[in-house]
Amino acid sequence: MTEGLTLLRPWWLLALPLLGLLAWRAASRAAPLGDWVRAVEPHLMAALAARGAVRPGRRGGQALLALAGMLVALGLAGPALERRDTAGFRNLDATILCLDLSRSVAEGGRLGEARALAQGLAEAAGTRAVAVVAYAGDAYLAATPTTDRDSLATILFALDGATVPDRGSHPARALALARRTLAEGAVVTGDVVLVSDGGGLDDAAAREAAALAREGHRLHTVLVPGPALPPEAPRPDGAGLARLAASGGGTAGSLDAPGPVLAAVSESVARHLADGGYAVLAWQDLGRWLAGLALLPVLLLFRRSA
Repeated sequence: MTEGLTLLRPWWLLALPLLGLLAWRAASRAAPLGDWVRAVEPHLMAALAARGAVRPGRRGGQALLALAGMLVALGLAGPALERRDTAGFRNLDATILCLDLSRSVAEGGRLGEARALAQGLAEAAGTRAVAVVAYAGDAYLAATPTTDRDSLATILFALDGATVPDRGSHPARALALARRTLAEGAVVTGDVVLVSDGGGLDDAAAREAAALAREGHRLHTVLVPGPALPPEAPRPDGAGLARLAASGGGTAGSLDAPGPVLAAVSESVARHLADGGYAVLAWQDLGRWLAGLALLPVLLLFRRSA
């Protein structure tokens, strides 16, 4: 909803129109005396009313029940405020940038832009630790998880086509190294961003993407187009990167349109922990108090008139 307020279980809001429909139907069909008018013959009811044995009924019961139901539904939707100490849990969250340094990217003419985007992604991660994996035919951890953006920038802009000596392109190895780094750091929910032209995508990469999603992480992809590719180089595979991001539960973007990936990486620690199933650490759930207010209209149903 906002940066400091959210709904943890928004699907419960779907109950509100249903409750409104039920309340309208009950109010339109209910008589002041409820079903007694249908159960008692008219002449007998008239005789009882003439003797003063019948008290006028009230129609407010349906409205009170509907109000109680709506308060319960709003409480179950989980309105929550971000805890002030959320930053203390940033060690549970991390971002790993996997930068493709294969020949098709290094000689494609846009490696400088890819490195600049990687730096932008590191800045978007905020206070979270960021690591860098450089890969081509093999994958290497170029920068361990750190919050020092200056040293990270130095490492990023030193990467080039000669950094990784192994020829080829094997993103599966980069994703496996990223997954191992997250596990060794005891990160419970992290973002892995694969900046690549899509070369070397295979079943192994798809399995690594699915494994990241199962472990509570997200895999995003950024396509690096290659306008100056060597003739023998493979063509960029944007569709394959998009499928890989879908398998990893993340977002796909491109060097020319990185907005969706930047937005996903820049999510607050609180929202990311909530997506990873650790909402209790990041948000103070106010739903229990809102649902408790439903007792007030219910208690009014038990009041007795003089």
